[in-house]
Order: sequence, then structure tokens, then C-alpha cells
Amino acid sequence: MLTSPALAMNDLFPACGDSKMRGLMMDRPLLISSLLSHAANVFRDQEIVSRTVEGVIHRYRYAEAERRAKQVANALRGLGLGEGDRVGTIAWNGHRHFELYFGVSGVGGVCHTMNPRLHHRELAYIINHAKDRFLFVDTTFLPLVRAIAHRLKSVQHIVVLCDRANLPDTPLNNVLTYEELVLSHSDQLEWPEFDDRTASSLCYTSGTTGKPKGVLYSHRSTVIHSYAIALPDALDLGIATSILPVVPMFHANAWGLPYAAALTGAKLVFPGPALDGKSLTELMNGEGVTVAAGVPTVWLGLLNHWREHETKVASLERVVVGGSAPPRSMIQAFEEEFGIDFRHAWGMTEMSPLGTVNVLTPSQQGAPGGERYDLKCKQGRPVYGVELEIFDEQGRPLPHDGKTFGEVRVRGPWISSRYFRQRRSKSHDGDGWFATGDIATLDPSGMMQITDRKKDLVKSGGEWISSIELENLAAGHPDVAQAAVIGIPHEKWTERPLLVVQAKKGRSPTKDDLLAFLKGKVPDWWLPDDVIFEAELPLGGTGKVQKAKLREKYDDRYAAAR
Repeated sequence: MLTSPALAMNDLFPACGDSKMRGLMMDRPLLISSLLSHAANVFRDQEIVSRTVEGVIHRYRYAEAERRAKQVANALRGLGLGEGDRVGTIAWNGHRHFELYFGVSGVGGVCHTMNPRLHHRELAYIINHAKDRFLFVDTTFLPLVRAIAHRLKSVQHIVVLCDRANLPDTPLNNVLTYEELVLSHSDQLEWPEFDDRTASSLCYTSGTTGKPKGVLYSHRSTVIHSYAIALPDALDLGIATSILPVVPMFHANAWGLPYAAALTGAKLVFPGPALDGKSLTELMNGEGVTVAAGVPTVWLGLLNHWREHETKVASLERVVVGGSAPPRSMIQAFEEEFGIDFRHAWGMTEMSPLGTVNVLTPSQQGAPGGERYDLKCKQGRPVYGVELEIFDEQGRPLPHDGKTFGEVRVRGPWISSRYFRQRRSKSHDGDGWFATGDIATLDPSGMMQITDRKKDLVKSGGEWISSIELENLAAGHPDVAQAAVIGIPHEKWTERPLLVVQAKKGRSPTKDDLLAFLKGKVPDWWLPDDVIFEAELPLGGTGKVQKAKLREKYDDRYAAAR
């Protein structure tokens, strides 16, 4: 029998006085810069393609992208960027925005992406609350910045994402052009190493309830999240993937796709401002896109374009949909009409954002058509790294029986522990859980189905009605483009559901048509009291229907009628 030589106590217990045996692994920081360096070294010839604001196609490779990101970092240091300084961006998905993602964070700055679809007051509030020192802006949004410039307290430099030839006339002071700034600095830089818990990027919630709240990500959380979303049963990314993030880079870091693409060597295709069905189809066909990710409103426009023009994208294998629940009819259309795998994902800004992905098991894939689509409509199972539970109003955990519903709470290494510059939060509890505000069921296999947002449930006669389920059913009517359900005041029942519908172009459904279509699919007492038709439903900056605006419009009208 062979015996190993005795290990010295210092080998077993490296820390003096520490009774725990430590693994003898190198302690290397998980930094965002390492993702781009890896891509530049291993996938150096893989392409990053962008449609610019000017409409031309720009293409380069990961090696060139890292070189330019280093120039960005040197330029910002030259302007006085310090560790932890916030750098704001108001920009479309494109190569310059990609360079900022890595150049800012790579030298210890915080990349603060902002949603230009927010109201002027909210944008000014966000910039001031974050104390942004620098602001990088696409030419499209210069009028927006001009409108709020007098309110901005901390911004010292405004950089327009263009070259001198494409800089529009602007009365703004201290304006620099991105290309002149970048090209005037060296690409010689060794990315610094620091604690990977250092802040890397900042996103604010849309402010649907109260003021927008800041979510401050770390290098560590971002890198771990990148590993998770690249997994086969998540978004399934790799060197053979050509991915089009239609989800904006100002919305939860484009769901982490720019980072995960660098991690895996996937080809990146950025659409710029052209998000209509025709433009997306042309770009996808031209670049052989295999995976695309975005919100349901984008895919609705794409489906309408394909049907109207009898076209499609031959290379497209998979569509990832998040942001709001897609209707069953959309899932069926992609899979049955066009043969494209539809992956329903769920998450939040506070979750970096991925929480669950719906990938059916082999046995579920073989389920009869109707049952299979019932499963596909659910939000899916949590990816590794996300703990997920449902709780009642008293904070007690509820059974995973697929029937009992409660508020979803989550925790994990890429989930917000509190909000930026906010001491207290009702959403974060003392046990480390984050309360999402979503109401859902969990089945024994971990499959989650969201029944509503806590604030959107309709409580009628002491019982809950799911607005999401009614909306998805109504959206399955052949004449309906979009549908929203809100609770309206009722003297006897407290609330009753109101269905608000946007009809498809050239179609004229009636109230009776829709109620007859819904009858038998839900309990009779769930059926809406009324159906209203709108030319367009109000959409927020993330493509979700703004139910608050619908409530403002209809609450008083119906309360008076009662």
C-alpha cells in the first residue's frame, strides 16, 4: 500500500489560526474586461456587426473591439474618470455602445445605461440621482438631452456617438465627438485588476411605481450571469451562434447578451434604431442570424411583416422572448408557421435580469399539441444560481403544487441586495429574499407560471382574476393585435375586469365577438364587464402596456357610471 508524504500544517491550513481547510486554487477576479480579452484572444476574427444611426452597416472583429474599448478607457481617464464614477449612455444597440460597456467598467468606472423612452423629468432625475459625470449620446437623442440640459447638475462632458462629419448642429456646450475622442488616445492599456465585487454598471427601473430605482451590478455578478445565460437550456450561445439583441442595451444590459456573446465567441448583430419588421428581416437574412431576443411587441411586428410579404428568415432557429408574457397565438405562429423554437424567459432589472427559461423536457416535448402549448406559455424553471419561492401575504412559503399561487421571491449571486443610494426597500427582506411583485404558481418540477403582477390582479367579490390569462386568451382572437385587462371600480364586487383591445389593421371585432370567444375558456365570472377598442395601446419604454394610463382614463368613467 502506497502512502503519501505527510502534508505540512501550513499546506492544509494556509491562514494562520484558521481551522478550515482551504482549496489550493488561484484566486483570480471575475472582471468584465476579462470577457472581452478572452474574445479578442480566442475568437479574434468573430464579427460584430452594427446598423448605425446613419443607416450604414459597420463591421469589425472582437480583436478590434477590444483595441477600441482600451482607447475609450484611456480617453475617459484623460478626462478625469475615477474609480466608481458614473458614465451615462443614451444610445441604441451598436458597436460604440458595446465599446463603452467594456471600456468604462474595465478601468473601474460604472456604465450607466438610460432608457430614452422615459419622460424628460424621469431622465433628468435618473442622471442627477446617479451623479453621472459623463454623458454619451447617440445623435438621435441630442434634442432630448438639450431639453433637460439645464436640469443636469453633475454632467461635465457630453460626448456624441459619431464622427465630426455626422455631428448635428447643437446649442449644447462642451460637446465632444466620440470618434475624435477615441482616436486621439492610445490603445496601449493593461486592464487593471481589482476586487470583482466592485460596481460595474447601473440600470434604473422604469418607475412604474414611484420614482425609478437604481440597480447596481458588480463585475462578479455580471460574469456569473453570463455563464448562466449561455447554458444550453438557457439561451444556448456558442461560437456557431449569430445573435441579434433587439432588446435594448439600455434595458437591463440587453439581458446580458453583449457579455455572454464575448464569453462564448458568438457573432453579435446590433440593429441600431431600425426595429421595424422589414429592417429586422433584412438584417437577419444578411447576417445569418440564428438567435434573436426581444419583447413581444417587436415580434408581433415581425410576424405581421412576414405574413404580409410572405417572407421569413431562413437562418433563424430560436427566438427568446421576455419583458412581458407573450400570447399563446404568438408561440404557435413562430413554431407552426415558421418552424422557429420559441423560448419564453422571465426576469427583472433587479435580477440582471435572467431568472427562468422555458425549455421543455423530452417527455414534455412529446405531449399533445394543446398540452404542449399550455406548458410553453409558462415562464419556465429557474436557471442555476436563482433560488425561487412563492409566499403568501403573511410571508409563509406555499406548496409547489401548480395550483396555489403567491408572490414570487428570489435570491442569488446576480440579484440585487438593495437599491442604489436607498437605505430601505420594501422589496428586500431580512432573510435575503427579493420580492418581485409577480404572482405565480410553482409545480413539483420547478416550472413557474405567472398569473399576474401583484398590482394588476383584479379582485372581484373577494376572489382573484388573472389579467394576464385574460389578455393572452383575447390576443388569440384572429382580429386582435394586442389586449390589456385592468380592474375597474365596482360598487358590489369591488372590482371587475375591463378588456381594452387594439384590433389588427383592417379588422373590426365587436364586444360580442370577443366575449363569445372568451366564454367557456374561463369561469363565467371572469368574463369582462365591458370591451373597449383603442387605435393603439399605450406602451412604456420597455414595450409593456402602461396599465396605469388605462386606469387613469377609465377608472373615473366607470366609477361614475356605477
